[in-house]
Amino acid sequence: MASYTATILWERAKSEVFSDSRFSRGHSWAFDGGVVLRASSSPHVVPRFSDPAGVDPEEAFVASLSSCHMMTFLYFAAKRGLVVNRYEDVAEGVMEKNAAGRFWVSLVTLRPRIAWEGNAPDASMIEDLHHLAHEECFIANSVRTEVRCEPQD
Repeated sequence: MASYTATILWERAKSEVFSDSRFSRGHSWAFDGGVVLRASSSPHVVPRFSDPAGVDPEEAFVASLSSCHMMTFLYFAAKRGLVVNRYEDVAEGVMEKNAAGRFWVSLVTLRPRIAWEGNAPDASMIEDLHHLAHEECFIANSVRTEVRCEPQD
């Protein structure tokens, strides 16, 4: 059993009233390895008080799914004796309202582009690797969001 922690910190500026909802949504995420990231609500959600330089939870969710898929894919590729030189994914999440009228990230589309050492494996092997990666990805197994994989050439 593994345990994971992140420390999330937001503090009100002395000049902010807070009860008027006109406060900065900027905050920090600190991880156990020492990395600290600037975070914020999405500018799409809270336009005037978000920090567009910060990572928002929706972006982090998409990145988490993409990163987990990638690491699992690389693991299975290495087990098959394949060599990957580069893996890039321009992943995209779509937020919409559900049947109850609540917003949720309903779909995340992964668009991995892979550079192989030597000849690329055939399309069926690549498809199988992506299928295995999706089936074994810890994050994909933890969410109800639809995750699609559309490998790019």
